[in-house]
Formats: sequence, structure tokens, C-alpha cells
Amino acid sequence: MARRSAPILRRLLSPTPSPSPSSSPPHPLAAAAVSRRTVTYMPRPGDGAPRAVTLIPGDGIGPLVTGAVRQVMEAMHAPVYFESYEVRGDMPTVPPEVIDSIRRNKVCLKGGLATPVGGGVSSLNVQLRKELDLYASLVNCFNLPGLPTRHDNVDIVVIRENTEGEYSGLEHEVVPGVVESLKVITKFCSERIAKYAFEYAYLNNRKKVTAVHKANIMKLADGLFLESCREVATKYPGIQYNEIIVDNCCMQLVAKPEQFDVMVTPNLYGNLVANTAAGIAGGTGVMPGGNVGQDHAVFEQGASAGNVGNVKVVEQKKANPVALLLSSAMMLRHLQFPSFADRLETAVKRVIAEGKYRTKDLGGSSTTQEVTDAVIAHLD
Repeated sequence: MARRSAPILRRLLSPTPSPSPSSSPPHPLAAAAVSRRTVTYMPRPGDGAPRAVTLIPGDGIGPLVTGAVRQVMEAMHAPVYFESYEVRGDMPTVPPEVIDSIRRNKVCLKGGLATPVGGGVSSLNVQLRKELDLYASLVNCFNLPGLPTRHDNVDIVVIRENTEGEYSGLEHEVVPGVVESLKVITKFCSERIAKYAFEYAYLNNRKKVTAVHKANIMKLADGLFLESCREVATKYPGIQYNEIIVDNCCMQLVAKPEQFDVMVTPNLYGNLVANTAAGIAGGTGVMPGGNVGQDHAVFEQGASAGNVGNVKVVEQKKANPVALLLSSAMMLRHLQFPSFADRLETAVKRVIAEGKYRTKDLGGSSTTQEVTDAVIAHLD
């Protein structure tokens, strides 16, 4: 047996001769076999078991885009199933059974929740982040091939502290006509978000982390945030670190967004910077994002869902599902299903590049269902 195996081994280990010009082209199946990756992920026993995901369809366009995700997941036979709960933005609190479901499943996919302006109604989005300690918000703003934008080579990751700052909710009326709102910055939370940003850069082969601040004016609060970022930066000598004042940051984003890589910000600045970067790279309808903590993660449209309550879009059923589909790919990768994530991302990018099916915000007239069907048709 060993004697017969030796010639076979020699043939396998010897370099393949380059084909002559007159030789026939390789068979398509053979070419596919050569190009196919042999190992993408080595699972542990049981990793393929279907995972429960809490689903919050949300308000307005939310049911449309979460419905699109469910259809694509079913078409891929992705190893996830959904526990769906009705939550509306005008509810006083997030129902306890929803919190329990997320704690149990560890992962949630969420459509937009409309937060009433004024009136004393607190944001359910903020409630979720605080209740589950989802301290890091991540939005990836990048150019999609085939989608024209003002700037090329945009690939920015905005990492935002999610639990304190101006979103602490510490407001009160001192006397009639005078309201005091407290901005809270702590060493613990600042260090935690800085570590997350640098760890993200390190694990994803990113080269630079930029801290966004207003320490020239808010010397103690933003000064503490900067001090924490500087301390963490010393532990990652292979990653370039710099700082930028938030107003200059917004101007630089509009003028030269390609200079930014990973950006780490306090809470309010991150909201503004992420939405600006999203607008530069193609709009909020195509930018994925998520919120992550030590034990739980909630995935949703990356930038503010400004059209969540757009009645006309809901009636015409023309909401853009791309952002939530890409967020779902992030979720699949988080759940350690990388090949499913790759398939979903590739299909979405093919539909965008082809340009035949696009919703109104991307210059087309397609419905949510038409875009969803196109993505399903482009699945490998």
C-alpha cells in the first residue's frame, strides 16, 4: 500500500505545470474546485445547532425590513429562528418578557423604534442599551460597489460609547423656565469603550483609531474621555492613534472622509458622526450596525432610521432593506456562522452592483419585496 501511494503523493506535492497556449481550458467544475476555499471555519461539536434570536419588528418600516430578513434567512436555510415580540416606540417601557427573551437568547434583531419628541416619553432604544449594558455601538460606513457617492475609498467604523454622556437622562427643571441636563462621563466607561475600539482595530487589521472630543471646551468631561483613550492607546503600539475636535471632525468627514479608519466617540458625538459618515457613504438605508455588551448584542440599522415613521414609504412598501440585511450578516458572524454571513453580504452587494433593483433612496423605484427577491435570487 505504501509503495503504491508514493507516486500519488509525489504527483500531489509536485508543482503544477503551467498550461501551454494550445491547451484546452479547464473544465468549469475543476476551476470552481480550485477557487473554492477549503476551510472557512472549523466548528466545535454542536455549533451548527439553530440559534434563537429575539426579533423586534418595531414601528413604521420596521415590519417591512425585518420581514425581508426573515425571508432571506429562510431561503438560505440559516441556522437561526426568531422569537418575535411587538414593541412600539410610544410604550412607557420595554416589556419585561422582551428583556427576558434577549437575556435568554443573547442576541436580538431590531427594526426602528420611533421615539416621540418631547412629552417626557423616554427612548426605548436607550432603555434597551442601559438594561442590557450594550455599551458599544458600532456602525460601519463604506462604499458599496455600483452605488455612486461623492467620495471613494470610504471605509469608516464609528464606535460610540452607548450608556452615558448626554444620554444619561439626568434632567430636571430647576425653576420654571430653567432646565438642567447633566452630562456624565466616567473613567470606567471611557476606558471600556476605548479598549473595545482598539481591540476591534487589532482584530480586524485596522491601522488607525481616532478619538473624537470637545475637550477644548468641556475640559473635565471630555478631558477624562481623552485621558482614558490615551492610556489604552499605549497598549497598542502597532495601531496609530490621533485625536480630533468634533466640529473639525464633521468638516473633515465631508471634505476628506477617506482619512478616517476607526473612530471612537462619547455618546452624543457618535450619533452625529455616524449619521454624517453614513450620508457620505450612501445613506442610512445601506449602513449596518449593532450594539454589543459583555453578554448581549442587538443588531439594527446602523445610522438613525429617519424614515421609520414615513407613512408614504410604508404605504407604498418601498422601504430599503439593505441596511438591516447587512446588519443581519453581522449578526450571523457574531453567532459564528461566517459562511452564511458571507453568502448574505455577497448577494446584497451583487444586487447593489447590478443596479436593477433599488429603492427610492438609492435612486430607484423598487419595492422592499422586489429587492428582497433579488437578494434571494443572488444567493450562492
